[in-house]
Amino acid sequence: MTETISAIVFTILTGIVIIFQGLLAAGVPWGEASMGGKYPGKYPPKMRMVAVLNMIILGLTIAIVLSEAALFFPGLKTTADIGIWIVAVFFFFATIMNTITPSKIERIWAPVAAIQFASALIIAI
Repeated sequence: MTETISAIVFTILTGIVIIFQGLLAAGVPWGEASMGGKYPGKYPPKMRMVAVLNMIILGLTIAIVLSEAALFFPGLKTTADIGIWIVAVFFFFATIMNTITPSKIERIWAPVAAIQFASALIIAI
């Protein structure tokens, strides 16, 4: 039950981040809340492509989490057994980076990343 709840929480939070990245890719002027605030306003075209790549990577993390929690994607189970630890480490570092970012507004993502990390760790263990 704990794994299921953790996977659902992870999926919802990561879905929110995917939407945020999609909005950045679409040109919404929220660049200050991402990448250390290096690109305030609208992302330049190259960074919009980075936002799309981020969406893909985050989608893959959802697939790994849902597979490891045995909720979806049973064919990924072998990959997810190892991938879940990569996801946990990724969100551990995301928590640190979002905590120490020079962009004050970007720090709103630190608690999100911390919950994603905790959720992935619960599933991994």
